[in-house]
Amino acid sequence: MRVKAILVCSECNARNYHLSQNKYKEKRLELRKYCPHCKKVTIHKETR
Repeated sequence: MRVKAILVCSECNARNYHLSQNKYKEKRLELRKYCPHCKKVTIHKETR
C-alpha cells in the first residue's frame, strides 16, 4: 500500500515536495533538494 509523504525544508520549514512511498518503510526519508523559499539546496525531511 502506498501513502503520501511530504518533504519539509530543515531550515525554513516550508513544505516543498510531495511523493508517495511504501507504507511499511521503517526509516524517515532525508534528501538534499532545492528549496525555492531559501533559494539554495538544503536537507528535506519526511513528514506524513
